[in-house]
Amino acid sequence: MVASLLVSFLMLGGKLSAYFITGSAAIFSDAIESVIHLAATGFAGYSLWYSAQPADEQHPYGHGKIAYFSSGFEGGLIMIAAFTILYAAIEDLIRGPEVHSLSIGLLITAGLAVINLGLGLWLVQTGKKHNSIVLIANGHHVLTDMWTSVGVLFGLALVWLTDLVWLDPVLAIIVALNILWTAGSLLRRSIDGLMEAADPEETARIVTLLENAVKDEVICGFHQLRHRRVNDQVWIEYHLLFPEDDSIQIAHDKSHNVEDAIHALFPSDTVIVTAHLEPEEHAEAHTDRHPEPSLDVLGTGAKQ
Repeated sequence: MVASLLVSFLMLGGKLSAYFITGSAAIFSDAIESVIHLAATGFAGYSLWYSAQPADEQHPYGHGKIAYFSSGFEGGLIMIAAFTILYAAIEDLIRGPEVHSLSIGLLITAGLAVINLGLGLWLVQTGKKHNSIVLIANGHHVLTDMWTSVGVLFGLALVWLTDLVWLDPVLAIIVALNILWTAGSLLRRSIDGLMEAADPEETARIVTLLENAVKDEVICGFHQLRHRRVNDQVWIEYHLLFPEDDSIQIAHDKSHNVEDAIHALFPSDTVIVTAHLEPEEHAEAHTDRHPEPSLDVLGTGAKQ
């Protein structure tokens, strides 16, 4: 994240220089995006530090959810940048654009785009490796910045070759609309995390494992499966059904075997499993304490 912050300063300085040299609305849009990225990177760095703090009495589940606030904050800033660019570009289009020294602006923008490409790919790869939504969001923001610069390059090249200066603010408007799309994606991901939306792929993997445990007669069935993820931490809860004549010790040992298999599903994550052990015929005895049936994941052999 320190590298991202340093590169953000470099990007901002370079793009502002290119804007003052050329007066291009498209380069201005690129520079505004970098201002937002600088602020977002600073908050993302703080979020990474804060999320790494251990759980305490006030936050028994840890501090990882700040990652979703960081992603939402970044998405909100990008949206502000997009509307700022739209306003400036439309105003420029109305009063008539004036651009100059485009060759210098093209060279500066091209060099900065190459740097952003390398940084963005590294951040996304590192974020996926460590299941860090902060790094992934920051990496996608950097890559968005890079594609913005590429679009600006092609647009300015057209202006340079054709002398159609009205293409410059039109290009800035296109850039702003693209940035709005990225902002929406980040905000949606942030909302999903804060609302604890379950990952369908992870749900399918867990259900398959539990159903195999039923087929192998390790358990009689399962229900009340719930799970959520925050960065590299996964919380899983379920009710397991066992034969009536199994002792607590036997049921516990079987449950522990299932838990070991669950941990193996997420080798690079910290997994916290909470299992409620029940006799096979017990499921109907407390249906009033269960959620709606549509929220109850049932495995093969589970009692309803």
